[in-house]
Formats: sequence, C-alpha cells, structure tokens
Amino acid sequence: MKILVGYNRTKASANALSLAREHALFFNARVVIVTSMEGGSGESFEQIASVDKSLNEAGRFMKEKGVECKTQQLARGMTPGEDLVRFAAENEIDLIFVGVRKKSRTQKIILGSTAQFIILKAPCPVTTVK
Repeated sequence: MKILVGYNRTKASANALSLAREHALFFNARVVIVTSMEGGSGESFEQIASVDKSLNEAGRFMKEKGVECKTQQLARGMTPGEDLVRFAAENEIDLIFVGVRKKSRTQKIILGSTAQFIILKAPCPVTTVK
C-alpha cells in the first residue's frame, strides 16, 4: 500500500501526517510526503530551502517509528490540488491524507479549496483531517 500525505507545514497537515503514520504502521504501508509549490520565479531560494527542511523533518517523524518514507517537493506550475492529484495518479497511490481548515465562503470563492479539489478529482480514497 502507498499513502500520499499533502504537507504544507500547517497544523492541519501535521495532523494528517500523524494519522497517516498510524495507518502506515497498521497496514505496513509506504508513505510519500509531498509539498507542492507553483514553481518559476515565484519562489525564492530561501522558501525552497525552508520547504526542503520541513519535508526532511516530516520524513524523520515517519522514520522514527520505522515507517518507510520518501519526501517530494513539486514545482510543476500547477495548483497544489492539481499537482497532488496528478502525482497520485502517476505513482499509483492507494490513499491520500490531507489537512483541512475552515475557510469563509469568500475565501473559498477567491482562493478555492485544495482539499475539495483533491477529494473530487483524486484517483483513490482521500482522508481529510482537521
């Protein structure tokens, strides 16, 4: 079994990471922790290094319990939702974990909802965590 965790350094994504670790231990699954950035000139070297550092910390969190884990930073010019759904399809992911946080209607209209996109478009089951 392969589990994907959408990780963006928020409390909600940290909660998703914790639950994914529990599932991975129970089902003897491999975990891929993914952070999606839009790429191009929008990110500075410092932002990329910061994301890389947080992914390494998330990977250590998994490995300290013996969970087989890989981390991946994506910058393919897509929205995070599109990126994670495509990554899941390309890598035959069996289950996705994402954190969700409450947004106002206006925020959803303007910013969209990454979790909602993933839930509706993912090629596999999606578990959401508050």
